[in-house]
Amino acid sequence: MVPEYAKDQPAGFINRIERVAIVGAGGNVGKRFAEALLKTGKHTVTAITREESTSKFVDGIKVARVNYGDEASIVSALQGQQFLVITLAAQGPSDTHSKLVAAAAKAGIPYVMPNNYGADVENRKLCEENLQGLSCIQRNAEIEATGVSSWVSMVCGFWYEWSLGLGEPCYGIDIKTKKATFFDDGNTRINTTTWEQCGTALAGLLSLKELPEDENDKSATVSSWKNKPFYISSFLVSQREMLDSVHRIMGTTDADWEITFEKSDERYAKGLADLKQGQRLGFARAMYSRNFYPNGDGDYESRRGLDNEKIGLQKGDLDAATKKTIELVGTGWNPFGGVN
Repeated sequence: MVPEYAKDQPAGFINRIERVAIVGAGGNVGKRFAEALLKTGKHTVTAITREESTSKFVDGIKVARVNYGDEASIVSALQGQQFLVITLAAQGPSDTHSKLVAAAAKAGIPYVMPNNYGADVENRKLCEENLQGLSCIQRNAEIEATGVSSWVSMVCGFWYEWSLGLGEPCYGIDIKTKKATFFDDGNTRINTTTWEQCGTALAGLLSLKELPEDENDKSATVSSWKNKPFYISSFLVSQREMLDSVHRIMGTTDADWEITFEKSDERYAKGLADLKQGQRLGFARAMYSRNFYPNGDGDYESRRGLDNEKIGLQKGDLDAATKKTIELVGTGWNPFGGVN
């Protein structure tokens, strides 16, 4: 790829990302993206949403309503945007992502952040086995194949609040019942990121210059991540450390909890078997336990390094994030049909 420099751009070129469109701006992470971007004062943010949607959006965001059955309406809504962020619910129509990618290319959007949050797309074996990663690789390839847009894939591990809050099938810790299942010995560390940190990371990335000024400019730019993963993390943490954090917030000890142990590979195999039998929780158990294999697959920080410093992202406060999660669970939160 021939390097692009700001000095070579046409007159009037502004070397930053000003216009950002977000699909799913009313959701758990989409809301954080919008809030963080607007807080910088550097971006105009547009929520792309279905015509019939009743989603609520943060103050200051523009709203463009589209018909996903009419490509022209999507293209029209995306015209003039520089960066498209896609966040979609897993239970949504499977072809929506492809429709958005095709429309983004027709609208001439140079950057697309696909609905890939979590998976380390550089770890092919993990992607093949964790039920999540291959679809992420395919989405990236689809964007790149347009010849117009480039992908920037946010690798953030599993969302901390989501995964701790949803109980035993995910991080093995059920706050409501005070039960925990440790995979292997519970000491395998993985990278995980809060929703808020994901938002801060995106705002940090899009606050950089888009292009280097010239061949002597070695600073980080948005273009540095063209068709590359973007590695961020709030914590490199084990289940044991998560439960210790829960204890500190709740004032409990191991004696107050029912703690069991299960080998990660056996849990993974059982999850796959349950999934074949139509048990939805088998998917979560297999996906999460695979990331906790003691071979370190879930620790991309040690394998790849992080981009936190390049975009001014600090590591998070584990106890503060745990406290928010415990409070969230206390509201009766259920992303699959309850409080959202």
